[in-house]
Amino acid sequence: MASSRTQKEIRQRAPIWLVMLLFANLIVMAIDAQENFTQQNVFKGGIQALASPVQKATSWVSGTIGGFFRQLGNFSSTASENERLTRQLAVTELELRKAQEAVAENGRLRELLNLKEKTGYDQVAARVIARDGSVWFNTVTISCGSSSGIALNMPVVTPGGIVGRVIAVSPWTAQVMLITDEKAAAGAIIGKLGESGALGSVRGLGNSGLVEMRYVSGLQKVSTGDYIITTGQDGIYPPGLNVGEVVEVKPGTATQPHQIYIKPSARLDQLAEVAVLLYRPPQRPAPEQTLPNVDKTKVARDK
Repeated sequence: MASSRTQKEIRQRAPIWLVMLLFANLIVMAIDAQENFTQQNVFKGGIQALASPVQKATSWVSGTIGGFFRQLGNFSSTASENERLTRQLAVTELELRKAQEAVAENGRLRELLNLKEKTGYDQVAARVIARDGSVWFNTVTISCGSSSGIALNMPVVTPGGIVGRVIAVSPWTAQVMLITDEKAAAGAIIGKLGESGALGSVRGLGNSGLVEMRYVSGLQKVSTGDYIITTGQDGIYPPGLNVGEVVEVKPGTATQPHQIYIKPSARLDQLAEVAVLLYRPPQRPAPEQTLPNVDKTKVARDK
């Protein structure tokens, strides 16, 4: 009886013991896992502490090198952009200069067209295409010739004043002797026609850029700043065209004429466009038509 009771108690308590053993095993496993985790953390922490400086150095070197190459790329891109902008600026400046030149040229051509209203003569506008560089001559070549109606000795002017006269003509070009040439001359007067008695002749002085007015009586009053105009008596220039302004006077006497130096009013050193006046001087009457005592029938018979 006692033996059967003991076995019965054992069977009844076995589940309790089993549960207790399982619980104890779980506690042991938990403690062991905690110890392993702590050891792993300590080991990992040591490795990380040792590797940290190397990682930082590697990261710095990598970042520096990467930044250097990125900076190089930025410099290259900036240089390309600067070069593109420089080319674009050069093109823009060239276009601006061309536009300014076109505006200036249009203004000069308008002035030449207005000149026709002032002079009352038909004219041909032309461009200066060449200038004689010789020290002995002051001539320019213009872009129009006989095909445009230009002929020898026609006067050439700008809105400022007279330039010279045509001395050679081809179908498409013409050569102009400037008023400053030593061989050039024009009849002129100081002041207004019909109001002044200071008549004379202007002649070029070569490369000085001035012209000299001769044969003005020393009794005539002449001052710097006086203006000179053509008289039309030379058979080349019509009357009333501007010649220039007196810049120097060496006074004459009752028997000696003044020495008068004039700066041409046309800017001869900057000629770009000119106008050729299609002007032909009026024919002078023949002597038998003006001399009252000439026997015209005799003159005609002698011919």
